[in-house]
Amino acid sequence: MSVEDRLHSLQNRHASVEAELKQETRRPLPDPSSITRLKREKLKLKDEMVRLVEH
Repeated sequence: MSVEDRLHSLQNRHASVEAELKQETRRPLPDPSSITRLKREKLKLKDEMVRLVEH
């Protein structure tokens, strides 16, 4: 898998996690642990994307 392919895959997953996060926060009773998990996953994806771009 090329760097570009990996970056594209990470961007897609990041967008998917963002959509999940928005959906969770719009629920009448959002689950704080799910929100925390999604935010952490989103941050890890962002960090990996930055690493790929910088190298």
